[in-house]
Amino acid sequence: MIKRPYAARPKRKRSSRGFSEYGREMREKQKLKAWYNLGERQFRRYVRETLTRGKKTEDFALVLIKILESRLDNVIFRLGIASSRTQARQMVSHRHFLVNGRPVNISSYLVKKGDKIALSAPASKKIGFAGLSASLKKKPAIAWLALNAEKVEAEVIGEPTFEEAAPPADISLIFAFYSK
Repeated sequence: MIKRPYAARPKRKRSSRGFSEYGREMREKQKLKAWYNLGERQFRRYVRETLTRGKKTEDFALVLIKILESRLDNVIFRLGIASSRTQARQMVSHRHFLVNGRPVNISSYLVKKGDKIALSAPASKKIGFAGLSASLKKKPAIAWLALNAEKVEAEVIGEPTFEEAAPPADISLIFAFYSK
């Protein structure tokens, strides 16, 4: 081993300022994307759709949360059928659920008021869904979803609220990020 005749260069300290404005906006966007398990293109499309829809209501954050909470994979997660949004997404892609009597395998399917979501007959016989109705009875109720735990069916009876969704990110920073 050769010893150098000079001392090691001191490590550069990071400034105590924290993140730049752009960095904060990016971090909030990444938080919400990860929370709902979305890709960049899909998330950007939802934000742009919100900006066009929200011009009438002027409450962009609420409109975005309504869209994200109305996704079928999120509804399955909120009902307590799946333990994570990723698991719910996989269940939907395997056609384990019927929406208004039709099998749906698109996790981004947006449910509307009056839609009925049910577990398909072949899926109800699978081992992963055994004892599901007992565990659903223990799950707290969601205000905008009416769950029938016996039949593993649900009906959308309202719209999601911002308080009930409780997103982990500051939505206004997300819109500032995409407005650039």
